[in-house]
Amino acid sequence: MRQKIELSSNFSKVTRPKKDIKFVIIHYTGMQSEIESLKRLKSKRSKVSSHYFLSRSGAIIQLVKDNKVAWHAGKSKWKNIVNLNKFSIGIELQNKGHRFRYENFPNLQIQSLIKLCKFLKKKYRIKPENFLGHSDISPQRKIDPGEKFPWKMLSNYKLGVWYKKKYFLLKKSENKDKIFFKNLHKIGYRYFDISKRAKKDRLVIKAFQQKFSPNKITGKIDLKLLKISHFLANN
Repeated sequence: MRQKIELSSNFSKVTRPKKDIKFVIIHYTGMQSEIESLKRLKSKRSKVSSHYFLSRSGAIIQLVKDNKVAWHAGKSKWKNIVNLNKFSIGIELQNKGHRFRYENFPNLQIQSLIKLCKFLKKKYRIKPENFLGHSDISPQRKIDPGEKFPWKMLSNYKLGVWYKKKYFLLKKSENKDKIFFKNLHKIGYRYFDISKRAKKDRLVIKAFQQKFSPNKITGKIDLKLLKISHFLANN
């Protein structure tokens, strides 16, 4: 696989075993240019990095070697794993993000991403469900890669999951909020209490909507969203 190497100094020096690499986490840079993004990802001052950077033209640049821990996920949880940096490879896609002018992801960029992810999947035997977005593992503080990211397309290559419709019946006596968050917990989402609701739960709902219902990001649970959570929890 053709790629440039522009190594960042922002990584943990201890070499990790191949078996520790279980996830791929996808981000957007949220910065206005490729030059600015790469400068930040390589600067010692920023203390952030990723293993790979993908330009909008599809160029792949490796910033941190796979066997080193890059600083991309930050405070994060998924299922029983806390702080996913140690167990993941981080990929940054050049995109201005919601703060500046959130852009569509170009086809060349996505095709390069698919190629890279297929390579990583085979090399490290990464499960399809372990290709995640930053907002999946840190839903209370991150919104990338956002609602324009083509998760459904990636799922066609078994890079991430999508839902298949199955039979679902909600009884009148059942609490849809409670069922929804039970489903999310089963899928892998964290940062909420299953037994009681909190204001920050809206951010978790939005993270789920950005990925699986990108045309309706309200932070509120409706029947369609409940069904999607059910289908994914019972794949």
